[in-house]
Amino acid sequence: MTPCRIEDVLASEGVYAATTWGTSMYPMLRSGRDTVILRPPQGRLRCYDVPLYRVGEKYVLHRVIRVLPEGYLIRGDNCLTTERVQESQVIGVLTGFYRDDRPVDLSGTGYRLYCRIWCALSPLWRLYRRVSSAAASLLCRLHKKRPAD
Repeated sequence: MTPCRIEDVLASEGVYAATTWGTSMYPMLRSGRDTVILRPPQGRLRCYDVPLYRVGEKYVLHRVIRVLPEGYLIRGDNCLTTERVQESQVIGVLTGFYRDDRPVDLSGTGYRLYCRIWCALSPLWRLYRRVSSAAASLLCRLHKKRPAD
Protein backbone atom coordinates (compact mmCIF):
# COMPACT_ATOMS: atom_id res chain seq x y z
CA MET A 1 0.00 0.00 0.00
CA THR A 2 1.40 3.40 -1.00
CA PRO A 3 1.45 5.98 1.80
CA CYS A 4 -0.71 9.06 1.25
CA ARG A 5 1.02 12.33 0.54
CA ILE A 6 -0.30 15.14 2.70
CA GLU A 7 -0.67 17.47 -0.28
CA ASP A 8 -2.89 14.86 -2.01
CA VAL A 9 -5.11 14.50 1.07
CA LEU A 10 -5.40 18.30 1.40
CA ALA A 11 -6.32 18.60 -2.29
CA SER A 12 -9.00 15.90 -2.12
CA GLU A 13 -10.36 16.30 1.43
CA GLY A 14 -9.49 19.91 2.30
CA VAL A 15 -8.22 18.92 5.75
CA TYR A 16 -5.50 16.71 7.21
CA ALA A 17 -5.08 15.63 10.84
CA ALA A 18 -2.05 13.86 12.29
CA THR A 19 -0.03 13.37 15.44
CA THR A 20 3.16 15.41 15.41
CA TRP A 21 6.68 13.95 15.63
CA GLY A 22 9.81 15.85 16.55
CA THR A 23 10.74 18.60 18.98
CA SER A 24 11.17 21.59 16.68
CA MET A 25 7.85 23.16 17.74
CA TYR A 26 8.15 22.37 21.44
CA PRO A 27 6.74 23.67 23.81
CA MET A 28 3.69 24.42 21.66
CA LEU A 29 3.52 20.95 20.09
CA ARG A 30 4.62 17.83 21.96
CA SER A 31 6.03 14.97 19.93
CA GLY A 32 3.74 11.97 19.70
CA ARG A 33 1.11 13.56 21.94
CA ASP A 34 -0.54 16.46 20.12
CA THR A 35 -2.71 16.25 17.00
CA VAL A 36 -2.52 19.00 14.40
CA ILE A 37 -5.25 20.07 11.97
CA LEU A 38 -3.97 21.36 8.62
CA ARG A 39 -5.84 22.99 5.75
CA PRO A 40 -4.72 24.37 2.39
CA PRO A 41 -3.44 27.96 2.69
CA GLN A 42 -5.90 30.69 1.77
CA GLY A 43 -3.76 33.46 0.31
CA ARG A 44 -0.54 34.80 1.81
CA LEU A 45 0.45 33.69 5.27
CA ARG A 46 0.93 36.18 8.09
CA CYS A 47 3.47 36.48 10.84
CA TYR A 48 2.95 33.75 13.51
CA ASP A 49 1.11 31.41 11.09
CA VAL A 50 2.44 27.84 11.17
CA PRO A 51 2.77 26.44 7.64
CA LEU A 52 3.55 22.90 6.57
CA TYR A 53 6.16 22.72 3.82
CA ARG A 54 8.51 20.22 2.27
CA VAL A 55 12.28 20.04 2.42
CA GLY A 56 13.19 17.18 0.10
CA GLU A 57 11.08 14.23 1.24
CA LYS A 58 10.54 15.60 4.76
CA TYR A 59 7.52 17.57 5.92
CA VAL A 60 8.28 20.50 8.24
CA LEU A 61 5.84 22.47 10.42
CA HIS A 62 7.41 25.75 11.65
CA ARG A 63 6.31 29.30 12.46
CA VAL A 64 6.45 32.33 10.15
CA ILE A 65 8.58 34.97 11.84
CA ARG A 66 8.75 37.39 8.91
CA VAL A 67 6.81 37.75 5.66
CA LEU A 68 9.03 38.47 2.64
CA PRO A 69 7.96 39.56 -0.86
CA GLU A 70 8.85 36.14 -2.32
CA GLY A 71 8.18 33.91 0.68
CA TYR A 72 8.80 33.68 4.40
CA LEU A 73 11.41 33.48 7.12
CA ILE A 74 10.41 30.51 9.24
CA ARG A 75 11.74 28.99 12.45
CA GLY A 76 10.60 26.24 14.77
CA ASP A 77 9.75 27.39 18.29
CA ASN A 78 12.55 25.15 19.61
CA CYS A 79 15.08 25.82 16.83
CA LEU A 80 18.10 28.10 16.59
CA THR A 81 18.22 28.45 12.81
CA THR A 82 15.92 30.37 10.50
CA GLU A 83 14.83 29.01 7.13
CA ARG A 84 13.82 30.85 4.00
CA VAL A 85 10.74 29.20 2.47
CA GLN A 86 9.24 30.09 -0.89
CA GLU A 87 5.49 30.53 -1.27
CA SER A 88 5.44 27.54 -3.65
CA GLN A 89 6.84 25.21 -0.94
CA VAL A 90 3.90 25.78 1.41
CA ILE A 91 1.50 22.82 1.36
CA GLY A 92 -0.81 23.61 4.25
CA VAL A 93 -1.26 25.74 7.32
CA LEU A 94 -2.05 24.85 10.93
CA THR A 95 -5.65 25.78 11.71
CA GLY A 96 -5.91 24.05 15.07
CA PHE A 97 -4.48 21.38 17.30
CA TYR A 98 -5.51 19.12 20.13
CA ARG A 99 -3.63 18.88 23.41
CA ASP A 100 -4.72 15.95 25.58
CA ASP A 101 -7.90 15.59 23.48
CA ARG A 102 -8.83 19.25 24.10
CA PRO A 103 -8.91 21.66 21.15
CA VAL A 104 -6.62 24.69 21.31
CA ASP A 105 -8.19 27.85 19.87
CA LEU A 106 -5.64 29.52 17.59
CA SER A 107 -7.68 32.72 17.62
CA GLY A 108 -7.83 32.77 21.42
CA THR A 109 -6.00 35.29 23.57
CA GLY A 110 -3.80 32.68 25.25
CA TYR A 111 -2.44 31.28 21.99
CA ARG A 112 -1.94 34.71 20.42
CA LEU A 113 -0.13 35.92 23.55
CA TYR A 114 2.08 32.81 23.50
CA CYS A 115 3.05 33.50 19.86
CA ARG A 116 3.99 37.09 20.51
CA ILE A 117 5.88 36.46 23.74
CA TRP A 118 7.69 33.40 22.39
CA CYS A 119 8.77 35.20 19.22
CA ALA A 120 9.78 38.32 21.16
CA LEU A 121 11.89 36.26 23.58
CA SER A 122 13.32 34.08 20.82
CA PRO A 123 16.59 36.05 20.46
CA LEU A 124 17.24 35.70 24.21
CA TRP A 125 16.35 31.99 24.15
CA ARG A 126 18.65 31.41 21.18
CA LEU A 127 21.49 33.31 22.91
CA TYR A 128 20.99 31.29 26.10
CA ARG A 129 21.13 27.99 24.18
CA ARG A 130 24.26 29.01 22.31
CA VAL A 131 26.05 30.22 25.45
CA SER A 132 25.08 27.15 27.49
CA SER A 133 26.19 24.85 24.66
CA ALA A 134 29.55 26.66 24.40
CA ALA A 135 30.00 26.55 28.18
CA ALA A 136 29.25 22.81 28.28
CA SER A 137 31.73 22.22 25.47
CA LEU A 138 34.40 24.26 27.26
CA LEU A 139 33.85 22.41 30.54
CA CYS A 140 34.10 19.10 28.73
CA ARG A 141 37.40 20.10 27.11
CA LEU A 142 38.79 21.40 30.41
CA HIS A 143 37.79 18.19 32.14
CA LYS A 144 39.61 16.09 29.52
CA LYS A 145 42.82 18.17 29.84
CA ARG A 146 43.01 17.84 33.62
CA PRO A 147 45.87 15.54 34.67
CA ALA A 148 44.92 12.29 36.33
CA ASP A 149 45.50 12.11 40.09
